[in-house]
Amino acid sequence: MPETGLPPGLVIRRQEPEGLERAHGLDLKLLHPWDGLTAPFHGAWCVLRPGDLTDTHQHTERELFICISGRGEVRTPDGHRHPVAAGDLVLLPADSDHAVANPHDTDFAYYAIWWQA
Repeated sequence: MPETGLPPGLVIRRQEPEGLERAHGLDLKLLHPWDGLTAPFHGAWCVLRPGDLTDTHQHTERELFICISGRGEVRTPDGHRHPVAAGDLVLLPADSDHAVANPHDTDFAYYAIWWQA
C-alpha cells in the first residue's frame, strides 16, 4: 500500500512481505496494478526461500534482476550455474531459457524488471 502524507508526486511503496504470492516456484509481488503508474516496463519483487527453484522459462522481453539480499544462482540451459549476490545486476536477453535457484540457507531477494526488446 503506498504511503500517504507525502509531497505531491512522491510515492513510497513498502515491501509488504505479507503481500507476496506463491507462483512459478518463488514468492513474488507484481509492480502492477499501481494506481497512477504508467511505465514502459513491468516488474516484480521476488523472494526465493532456501531450496527454491523457479520454473525454467523464457519470454520475448529482456529482463534485469537487481539483487537485493542474500545469494542465489541463475541457471542456463547449458547446465551452468551462475552465482549472484546482493548488489549484483543480471541482464538477460530476450528468448533465453533461464531459472533462478536458492541453494543457500537464507532468503534470496531480487527485483525483476522486464520490457519489450
